[in-house]
Amino acid sequence: MSAEPDQPNFTALLRPVVRESSVSEVAKRLLDHLSEGHLKPGTRLPAERQLAEALNVARSSVRGALSALDVLGIIEIRPGSGSYVRAGTSEFLPRAINWGLMLGQRRTHDLVEVRTFMEAMSARLAAERAEDTDVERLEAHLERMREAGGDVTAFIDADIAFHLETATIARNTVLSDILHSIRSLLQVWMERAGDIEGTVAGTLKEHGAILQAIRDGDPQAAERAMAEHMQCASERLWSSLSAEEGGASGTAPGGGA
Repeated sequence: MSAEPDQPNFTALLRPVVRESSVSEVAKRLLDHLSEGHLKPGTRLPAERQLAEALNVARSSVRGALSALDVLGIIEIRPGSGSYVRAGTSEFLPRAINWGLMLGQRRTHDLVEVRTFMEAMSARLAAERAEDTDVERLEAHLERMREAGGDVTAFIDADIAFHLETATIARNTVLSDILHSIRSLLQVWMERAGDIEGTVAGTLKEHGAILQAIRDGDPQAAERAMAEHMQCASERLWSSLSAEEGGASGTAPGGGA
């Protein structure tokens, strides 16, 4: 499916890469615009020459960037035909975050930092406002984490559910909406956590402390437990990324959300 009329608008929105270009810089620029929904799934991208001119880079840089986006599943390169948008806008966020983590982008680090403060506030409010039925739901999520065993998907789903449930119990719609909107960060966070020894046991222990504080109705303890968990989870995340940069491969059941 082709959408020739969209192509001039897309290239017009692209700002030239000012500093010396690299494949990652070009890929990031393309990803930024694709994630804004300028092109629909199935749309053919402008030719390499047009993209190179719009970004003021060599065609080889564009070619490498397109190959990288193809590997990420964002576009599909069809030999002899061109490059086509594969994912919908809603699917770009986790891939964009994943790309940001790989590149060590400052913005991604800032997002992780902001999430830490929001999660701690969420736990504090949850401890102040939780009712018996709320605690029971949190207990169920933690039990699902314990029962997941080697099922990575089940462990991650239960971990995410625990955090989102905590935000719901906090009964602050703005805070809950923000934390729900960055659910993709939680997903990528755990998927990229790597084979860090003690990850599952540590994650379960940290979640247990959060649950206990909320059950006790102790806001300060809940905030402290969540902050400590976020610090440990962040350390596991950055450790896994450092290991990947050092040539490590493979992933384990997440680094805990």
